[in-house]
Amino acid sequence: MEELLTDRTAALPDQQPAIWSRNFRFYFTARSAGLLSWAMLPVAVSAGLLRAGYGLSSAGYAMAFLVGPFAALVLFGGVLADRFTARRMMIGADLTNLTTQVLLAFLFLHGIDHLWQLYALLMVAGTANAMFQPGASSTVPLVARDVQGANGVLRISEALTGLGGPALAGLLVGTASTGWVMVISAVAYGTSALCLFALRLGVAPAPPAGESLWRNLVVGWQEFRARSWLWGVIVIWMFFAVLSWGPQLSIAAGVIVPAHGATAFGLINCALGAGTVAGGLLAIRFKPRRPLAAGAVAMMAYPLYPLGIVLGWPVWLLAAAQVVVGAGIGVWGVMWATSVQTQVPGEVLNRVHAYEVAGSVGLYPVGSALAGPAVRAFGTHGVLLVGAVSALLTATALLLARPIRTLGRVPDRT
Repeated sequence: MEELLTDRTAALPDQQPAIWSRNFRFYFTARSAGLLSWAMLPVAVSAGLLRAGYGLSSAGYAMAFLVGPFAALVLFGGVLADRFTARRMMIGADLTNLTTQVLLAFLFLHGIDHLWQLYALLMVAGTANAMFQPGASSTVPLVARDVQGANGVLRISEALTGLGGPALAGLLVGTASTGWVMVISAVAYGTSALCLFALRLGVAPAPPAGESLWRNLVVGWQEFRARSWLWGVIVIWMFFAVLSWGPQLSIAAGVIVPAHGATAFGLINCALGAGTVAGGLLAIRFKPRRPLAAGAVAMMAYPLYPLGIVLGWPVWLLAAAQVVVGAGIGVWGVMWATSVQTQVPGEVLNRVHAYEVAGSVGLYPVGSALAGPAVRAFGTHGVLLVGAVSALLTATALLLARPIRTLGRVPDRT
């Protein structure tokens, strides 16, 4: 396993810092800019449509056109990233997004006459992100010797942009125009492309020349299937996504907003982001011998929030629970990302990561869509209790599965 990490970080001079190398600074800037833009987009588009006089259904369709292509095409993004190198695909995706954001800015500043134009641009943005995402993971071992520490830093950035992006988008939509959100987003994607272009990377691992696109997909699937710890986590996570993760946000909003107000709900979700930052900071230093086992223990905190809602906890206690939950999610996310990046060979990593993303995220919309019917059938508290129990069983299953529990950590490159 050490050879995998050594090969992938061979381009890094030994005198470079373990995390904050020149390459990682550029990559961190690029990733943070892209995450900020992606976090702003749903709020900006939804609020912009509502301000323009369109209904909630139009905003819902807009999000479907944005997320749908990502879920459908991310597997092909992994294949193309392996074929043409992840950096080229990521730069191409950033430049596509830059163009899309400029056109969206024009659309919102001058008025939306035809919704199909907006939907088409959102489909392009979703497709571009499907092309970007596989390389976002595989690039980390190329730019940092301490892969886990780098993932911890990136997890913190993800949490902060996830909090700041929607807030900034809402402020700009309220005080100026949705079009200006798109202008800022275009600048961010341009910054990301420039930073990725500035990376100095060695020769990237690639699949054998002459293999067809279909063959590349098949090999990626075979590599994914060959690792029981990998597909085991994804199978377990699918049940978690449908029964707990997917339904929770909308159900929690339906309970907390009427009882305590939208501001309280926003603060509770900010507490989740703060906890994720804390989890990222902890994961930078905490390097257990069995990372997935440690991450599973951290996920034991997840049931606290739905149980707190069922038990009628006050807002401050729900926020405290979310801090603990966020810390657990942050630790798990870093342990999982690092395990995938260091255990999977570089020449198939983009494709394997694409299968991982498709599997782990693919059933979230199903759980979200089933939230309403489930509440009507079993009641709010019943669904939340099922979610809490499912989350606990998820962490337990991760610990009981021997390939997951016993997977060791690949040492940092010295």
